[in-house]
Amino acid sequence: MSFCSFFGGEVFQNHFEPGVYVCAKCGYELFSSRSKYAHSSPWPAFTETIHADSVAKRPEHNRPGALKVSCGKCGNGLGHEFLNDGPKPGQSRFIFSSSLKFVPKGKETSASQGH
Repeated sequence: MSFCSFFGGEVFQNHFEPGVYVCAKCGYELFSSRSKYAHSSPWPAFTETIHADSVAKRPEHNRPGALKVSCGKCGNGLGHEFLNDGPKPGQSRFIFSSSLKFVPKGKETSASQGH
């Protein structure tokens, strides 16, 4: 996996500490570290969201099999969901760039919990 740096200097290459990944713009909870897995792209990859409304999705017209993904709370552009490209058959893969911020377990705030 190659190096990838994000807002605030966070580096998520091979980053598997317990915690949550939140929207860098509004702090809404998006993904748990439990759903993150190692992938060949430099961006963090996840298999599922924390809440049913963590993200909003719309078709990506230039990319068959991909959906454009934004924060379900503020609409901030996050990245893509690649359908049927997860670590298990039939599982999707979410990948994102500088739109995420990591909050270590035990450091969650009301903003990172979407309250």
